[in-house]
Amino acid sequence: MKNTKKVKIGNTVIGGGEKIAVQSMTNTDTHDFEATLRQVRALEAEGCDIIRLAVPDIACVNTIWKLKKSGVSAPLVADIHFDYKIAIECANAGVDKIRINPGNIGADEKVHAVAKICNEKNIPIRIGVNSGSLEKSILARYGSPCAEALGESALYHASLLEKFDFDNIVLSVKSSNVKTMIDANRFLHERTGYPLHLGVTEAGTETQGLIKSSAGIGSLLCDNIGDTIRISLTADPTSEVRSAKALLRAIGRSGANTINIVSCPTCGRTQINLIELVHKFEEISDKLTVSRPITVALMGCAVNGPGEAREADIGIAGGTGEALFFKKGEIVKKIPEEIIIETLIKEIEKM
Repeated sequence: MKNTKKVKIGNTVIGGGEKIAVQSMTNTDTHDFEATLRQVRALEAEGCDIIRLAVPDIACVNTIWKLKKSGVSAPLVADIHFDYKIAIECANAGVDKIRINPGNIGADEKVHAVAKICNEKNIPIRIGVNSGSLEKSILARYGSPCAEALGESALYHASLLEKFDFDNIVLSVKSSNVKTMIDANRFLHERTGYPLHLGVTEAGTETQGLIKSSAGIGSLLCDNIGDTIRISLTADPTSEVRSAKALLRAIGRSGANTINIVSCPTCGRTQINLIELVHKFEEISDKLTVSRPITVALMGCAVNGPGEAREADIGIAGGTGEALFFKKGEIVKKIPEEIIIETLIKEIEKM
């Protein structure tokens, strides 16, 4: 496993084997402090590790100041395009990270000015490259926004900062094409030690976006590539955080003690309302605190239930109006259908 460089973003550290940090981005008008604060608080409540805000002009920097004074604890990232002066003002306002592409802000002295203040204040810079932001020269050489073109662009932008002895860098290469995004991040993983921010850009709705993101982000994380993630959805930003946490839990990379639910897809043998049961238990389990990772199996019938879910800590296999309760694949007792969830919660609380 290759450990990337550690980068400190406010109270969060990414890279170097640290847990995968979950990110999202506000979609309020950053000029509107109250609306932005409400959304930042909502993201914090969902457990978002890093929050990014669009900062299109100098006036928005005032919101950064106010958010910091309001006691926001999650690290804030200023998303800036083209104007190096906004980056400098955000640094002075106490922002925790800056997202800007050095090649897009002009002459060397402008890049140097941003690198200088970020070095002084220990503020990392995230370089973000996507299919629509490639330099003309790189695009002409490759003919399309392929994985190699995205990766080369990210390394080019990093070199502009490295020229001024700045290496507090996070790299991000995104594409709406899942395979391109995967290959671009593999390209960077092989060529650099900077931490990687993973995401499928313009992924779509909660359904399509989550499918694409799970395929792209999940495949990379399973190969230990990537240090922080954003699941981009055309939805409320809090949905991004919930989806990201679900993905991390599914692949065993949540870095927290959680309840993992195993449930069968149901078939003609199912005699209990398993679909409703699983949804109810999932909603309740998200609010439970556990001292270690726990796997709970909710199976439709006793034919395969305990056997297929043998590795689960506890579980049930449905019957007619009742269920078999089992631990580690061993049947313990029968319980009435109406107390299944109650029984599972009591057993979890004992663990």
